[in-house]
Amino acid sequence: MPTIADVAQAAGVSISTVSYVMSGKRTISQETRDRVEQAMVDLAYSPQASARSLASRSTSVLGLQAPIRAGVDVHVVMQIVAGALKEARVHHHDILLLTSDDAAGVERAARAGMVDGVLILDVETSDPRVGTLAELSIPSVLIGLPEGADQLVCVDFDFEAAGRLAAQRLAERGHTTVALLGAPPQVQARHTSYSDRLTRGFRAASAEVGLTATIHSCPAGPGATEVVDALLTDSPETTALFVHNEAALPFIAARLMGSASPIEIIALSPAELALPVPGVSDVIDLPAEELGAAGARALLAAIRGERQLGAELLAPRFAGEAG
Repeated sequence: MPTIADVAQAAGVSISTVSYVMSGKRTISQETRDRVEQAMVDLAYSPQASARSLASRSTSVLGLQAPIRAGVDVHVVMQIVAGALKEARVHHHDILLLTSDDAAGVERAARAGMVDGVLILDVETSDPRVGTLAELSIPSVLIGLPEGADQLVCVDFDFEAAGRLAAQRLAERGHTTVALLGAPPQVQARHTSYSDRLTRGFRAASAEVGLTATIHSCPAGPGATEVVDALLTDSPETTALFVHNEAALPFIAARLMGSASPIEIIALSPAELALPVPGVSDVIDLPAEELGAAGARALLAAIRGERQLGAELLAPRFAGEAG
């Protein structure tokens, strides 16, 4: 039985182009469309029959690529993995964890028929894996929001909206000079998607509401206090911090407990990690398990052929407030 890969090869195009021709989700030149449609006729390709064939060869295994790179918060990653695992179990699927950080590992799993689809974590704004994912013979879902997300299947927390929400809350509280203490330098240097979007939202909303805002990368652990000391030396008028760095948060809060002038802290974190930290006034909940579950649901829907291209974003909210 011919597959979508056979059609792509016969037409001289990528698998994703064949998919776009069939779905109509992207503008394709008439000449390319004609080639694809002719290849489908020549091969007697039937999308419905192909889907039935794929279903009959199902492994009931989802791949999950969770690279543990420098600066990554392993606790939060494992919460995302746990959410995906629980959702997969509900649907009688297993999870195969891929620890590689490039496209080669995903390709190997796909070509060996080890998984029915793959979830991708730690997504960068310009992620080098995206091009390969479009060529795979199995569906993929990114837990992240890279460039060109409208032509992919993506699920993520709305970090840009979270940045805006924090800036607006700080302005409402009467602050005028604030700072974002974000991900470790390695994460920001890779332009990891969530870090870029959080910064963009916080910076834009701060400008809109009249805040003077600075952005700082922050190491995990005790080294975060050095960033705080340097910030307060350079900008002593700072009266509030927005912290998105779960491993640094307790050290930042402890350092500020002894400061001469009170400094408010709003945290973006899984609520159960940040709420017990003394000195934190508000927490924007990062629902890591829910995010993993949403990613698994999207991937299962894509495997069934029921998930359209585009992004699904989980809206931010303050812990304890209605969604």
